[in-house]
Amino acid sequence: MTKAQIIPPDDFIEQIKLALDHLYDFAYLQRLPLAQQIAGARPKSSQPGSHQLRRELITAIETLSPDTRSGQDTPDARIYHLLHLRYIEGITVQEAANRLGLSTRQAHRTLRRGEESVAALLWNRLPQSQPAMPPLSTPSPPHPLPPSAQALSSVQSEIAHWETHLQPTDIRPLLHEAYTAVQPLAQSVGILFVWDLPEMPVIVPVDTAVARQIVVSIFSRILKAARPDSLHVRLVERETQTTLTIAYTPHATESPQIVDEVLSQLMGRLGWVVRPEGGADGRRALVFNLSNSGALILVVDDNEGLVELLDRYLTGHACRVVTATSGATGLQLAQELIPDALILDVMMPGKSGWEILQTLRSQPATATVPIIVCSVFNDPDLAYALGATRFLPKPISRDRILETLYELGVVQT
Repeated sequence: MTKAQIIPPDDFIEQIKLALDHLYDFAYLQRLPLAQQIAGARPKSSQPGSHQLRRELITAIETLSPDTRSGQDTPDARIYHLLHLRYIEGITVQEAANRLGLSTRQAHRTLRRGEESVAALLWNRLPQSQPAMPPLSTPSPPHPLPPSAQALSSVQSEIAHWETHLQPTDIRPLLHEAYTAVQPLAQSVGILFVWDLPEMPVIVPVDTAVARQIVVSIFSRILKAARPDSLHVRLVERETQTTLTIAYTPHATESPQIVDEVLSQLMGRLGWVVRPEGGADGRRALVFNLSNSGALILVVDDNEGLVELLDRYLTGHACRVVTATSGATGLQLAQELIPDALILDVMMPGKSGWEILQTLRSQPATATVPIIVCSVFNDPDLAYALGATRFLPKPISRDRILETLYELGVVQT
């Protein structure tokens, strides 16, 4: 950051950090007060605030690109390259530090300066930044976030650091584990759980830790809001969706909110959608759609670093991402889940991508699944001859993957 730049308030810098962490997650960006602020400052724009915010952030990063004549080992160059590697390309701070020959501590410190520089650029472009703001040490900036927005920002910051890895899971044992956790509370308030679960496994792509916490919280809050009676838990699996219905009798007084912003964000990580229902008998129900309307993308590659990178790329676009690092596991998951798209590496030990491609194309259930073959060997003719929908040579970029999935109608912009 140059000396001429004014340092924005801490809460503004924190929002910039959150936005950069979710640069390709338009749904998340749209929930940030900063997106609404930018949209309000440009009322004639046809784009939503999330798209405007992303464009402003990328423009700000590129604005920090140093003059080529100044060399690539200057402090300004390191700031720019760290910002670009971390947020535009989406690699970890450790990976970026290794590329630039920096220690992890130095990389974090430099990245923080870069985030402050990006924040300063945006702060000066927004109407609220005039007149000039006092330094960070001032206790009360002129335009603080409302307390509710500050609390939400803190929650978003903590949730943003959680990593969500979806794997096919039988949801029934998870429901019983959640019940075990709240059973003492249920006994103390005189509520009996009544179960209606299928006899066969109900497979749903979830992060078990996140899903378990969601269900425990839902059970706990309903128990506090319900009268002594039965609490019915019903799980239904149909061809196109899986629903979980939790029905209870509320107290006569107004019931507290069961699903708050925190739970909504956690459910958003899994793609779960909830709707309330009421009956003539005075009972209420929460109906959870666990099947997720977002696309299910299976990534099969023995390069664990690339798998994690693609997971980060795609999760922010309302996708469920399931990963496999071996050909045998990938083939099994593809046959079980029938994904909306498959990103497939060619060179893997045991069962190669070519074998997987031919097997899936020979089976009716997977014959039409879009398969994107990625390989260091630039041989698209072979890939297409064996049934690939698209071929991408490695190394692959975030934008190229998203563009391809968009072309195939798998994700939306």
